[in-house]
Amino acid sequence: MQSFRTELENPVVERDILELERKIALFKEGKIDEEKFRSLRLARGVYGQRQPGVQMIRIKLPYGRVNSAQLRRICKVSEEYSIGRLHITTRQDIQIHYVSLDRTPELWAELERDDVTLREACGNTVRNVTASELAGIDPNEPFDVTPYADATYRYFLRNPVCQEMGRKFKMAFSSSDEDNALSYLHDLGFIPKLKESDGQFLRGFKVLLGGGLGSQPRHADVVYEFLETDQLIPFIESVLRIFDRHGERARRNKARMKFLVKDLGLEAFLELVDQEKKALPFAAFPIETADYEANQLLPNPEKPAFDAELGLDFDLWKLTNVLPQKQAGFVAIGVKVHLGDFYLAQARALANLVERFANDEIRFTLRQNFLIRDVREDLVPYFFQELKKIGLADRGYNSLGDITACPGTDTCNLGIASSTGIAAELEKVIFDEYPQYLKNQNLVIKISGCMNACGQHNMAHIGFQGMSMKAGKTVVPALQVLLGGGNLGDGHGRFADKVTKIPSRRGPQALRVLLSDFEENANGLDFLSYYDQQGQMYFYELLKELGDASTITESELVDWGHEEAYEVAVGVGECAGVVIDLVATLLLEALEKLELGQEALTAGRWSDSIYHHYAGLINSAKAILLSEDISTNSYANIISQFDEAFVANGKINLQGSFAEKVYQINQHEPTEEFAKAYAKQAFEIYQLLKNYREEEVSV
Repeated sequence: MQSFRTELENPVVERDILELERKIALFKEGKIDEEKFRSLRLARGVYGQRQPGVQMIRIKLPYGRVNSAQLRRICKVSEEYSIGRLHITTRQDIQIHYVSLDRTPELWAELERDDVTLREACGNTVRNVTASELAGIDPNEPFDVTPYADATYRYFLRNPVCQEMGRKFKMAFSSSDEDNALSYLHDLGFIPKLKESDGQFLRGFKVLLGGGLGSQPRHADVVYEFLETDQLIPFIESVLRIFDRHGERARRNKARMKFLVKDLGLEAFLELVDQEKKALPFAAFPIETADYEANQLLPNPEKPAFDAELGLDFDLWKLTNVLPQKQAGFVAIGVKVHLGDFYLAQARALANLVERFANDEIRFTLRQNFLIRDVREDLVPYFFQELKKIGLADRGYNSLGDITACPGTDTCNLGIASSTGIAAELEKVIFDEYPQYLKNQNLVIKISGCMNACGQHNMAHIGFQGMSMKAGKTVVPALQVLLGGGNLGDGHGRFADKVTKIPSRRGPQALRVLLSDFEENANGLDFLSYYDQQGQMYFYELLKELGDASTITESELVDWGHEEAYEVAVGVGECAGVVIDLVATLLLEALEKLELGQEALTAGRWSDSIYHHYAGLINSAKAILLSEDISTNSYANIISQFDEAFVANGKINLQGSFAEKVYQINQHEPTEEFAKAYAKQAFEIYQLLKNYREEEVSV
């Protein structure tokens, strides 16, 4: 592993990787609490699998973009450290599986040689910033959101305000009012808009806040119809600071942003956001786009030799897989990837293809596919031929036959039933019995293996959620059937209704019932209109017989893709789970935060220094509260509880309240003078609390 220490050019990245290596060693020596170590590795993209002793690695690809060199690097890493399968997620990441924990630092170092990171791909952080795969080529877009998504990703990567929040935080940029990045179900969603002023068009975003899926989906609130682009980063930072301070930290199932907005009320939440402005390092943050846009050149490769006539398969494929671009003479090619899984030979051939004959990039999509952009129209037959050679020329891109599914019980600790298994069976039903729906791109099926909705099942027209059900004393794999969800555009969406629960083995028959009924009775209505016309109970009655547990047969005791009888085996979820902190660990972490603050101070990064010292103060106070078995559920609660338990009664003398000391953070501009004063105060308070703890232990 010595090589990455000497070859990596970025000292910040090198330090990150060395820190992971050091913490792995400490964990193996029993010197770090298991739950605390989990938090650290998750924030570095290392996620425990359902299978013991191996890890899933999530590779963070901002807005799903990857060039040929990066794709080859990912292939090299997968070949050496994993099993050669690449999995596309619904957040435009790549996951590889069955990786040894000991090898994760060197794996990460290999990826960074082509500017690919694991940092903050999991954990209580800002997750991958997603964007429409059409950004930059969408005929309907007001402007290309790519540079804004990129600036957002880069600004918040390793940013101290969002390293250890109560829960994960998700953002998405759509390319147009079609809202194909699904802004309404994100913590923050952005839709590009133009506004005329003095004869010129200003760029801005419609901003939505507080959306989410899971067991309690919430539609995001519109907070700005038009936010100018130079206010984008300051607004996001203010929101993250409030979420970090007031967000729930004790009850994981109540810790997402949507619950904080609901509890405080939107108006009160936005007041707190506004109060935070003074503390921000930037009142405005202009995002430069001119150079990026000037460098968006179109390729002009020499036309390659062509093998043969392509026939009907090609004609059918073109109907669903070739998309118009706003650039005249060019199209994009949608590649349908079955359940998001593809393999090294395919990926390497793909890298060669886009490097030579397209614009040297692909974009992974929210539906677990990828899009090849900037293909000259006369090269479309050649692309079909080459994609067919590697098994990636299936028709039906973004159609009903293009089902989204999370890994479920294949690898995820939280999986209850097999989502990939049932997805494969449903696709067979569509291809074999309802091929006409391979042209229907207005009807969507999504599947999740549990209620967490990684497969986004509760925003689909037809959704399935993995669960279990009882047949007498026997537990069988089951599916919750949900109907009536969908994206309506411009920040509007609807969540599906839970209709009924059926044994998983009856999923294909349920789909047959639904599609046949729609064919026979919809009379030209789209699915959502037909669902609204008929009502939830109509569909319950349609499917009721399939949910009858008394008729379950022996074959239905086995889940799709399995041979043995079903058994509920849900592990500890690692989707940014709440960490159980020990007093000593917290005090050590507090010191680490203060040291990071000192480094930022030395480097002249005043705002970063202030936030690191703030985090150090919070961790110090939390440690002392924990030593007295006083529970807390947010940073704001830690501050008030500490004053109540230790300062008000004179146990600890801070010459003022803890709240007064800490909350200076949002009452001063982040100047050099304040940063130095705040740092000095933080060290003094830390030392006082550390001494108090040591005296208590000795007594």
